[in-house]
Amino acid sequence: MRSTERNTGDGAPAVAVLERALRVLSVFDLDHTELGVSELARRAALPKSTVHRMVAEMVRLGILEQNGTRLRLGLRLFELGQLVPRQSTLREAALPYLEDLREATASAVHLAVLEGVEVVYVEILRGRDRQVLPSRVGGRMPAHATGVGKAILAFSAPEVVKARVEAGLTRCSPYTIVLPGHLSRELHAIRETGVSFDREESAVGVVCAAAPVFGANGLVQGAMSVTGRAERLDVERMAPAVRTAALALSRVLGATPVFRA
Repeated sequence: MRSTERNTGDGAPAVAVLERALRVLSVFDLDHTELGVSELARRAALPKSTVHRMVAEMVRLGILEQNGTRLRLGLRLFELGQLVPRQSTLREAALPYLEDLREATASAVHLAVLEGVEVVYVEILRGRDRQVLPSRVGGRMPAHATGVGKAILAFSAPEVVKARVEAGLTRCSPYTIVLPGHLSRELHAIRETGVSFDREESAVGVVCAAAPVFGANGLVQGAMSVTGRAERLDVERMAPAVRTAALALSRVLGATPVFRA
């Protein structure tokens, strides 16, 4: 037995325990910030007795916090999250440009990175009108279904795009791109213009204009977007602003400009 598979006190391999812990933590979302043990077990598809033992240990470690009979994510997770190098470095550099972009467009702005075949939102600044949007900091979405995700995929290595396709082009709305050929044509167009659009592909009623952000190594580091409700936001009109902001941030990160603003 490998050291990473050694048994824990309850007889389960350490790797299995970590996987279960991640499943428990992953069931929390914007609509479920506090859950009871029974709810956690049901949503994680784990035995209640197992979840009860895990929760007690995670509360002790500060990974979860108890609020009466319910549980929520603990401050320790936030503290650790701030130490993720890619997130903190990119976010710190991007924040002034995100703030300028929000001011110029009066709309919500997002910064996201690619993690596997999904995008993770590392910063979101809400617009002045405080429109309700489904995205959240730390939230994940399939890369092919978002403007930021397509902006990143368009400038990623072919094997990255292949992995997304092989994982399945899941449908998030009636407008999500689910055919590989269609996605390929879309990514080609994004490489030509440097701008990506989400036309209600991630969620009905939500649109965005996005642009890739590059680093000193010439590789795409993430993407930023202007996002809003379809009835209020003209994505074509917002495209030049988001592209200019992404180019400015890329220059700060040491990238050679790929497009002209």
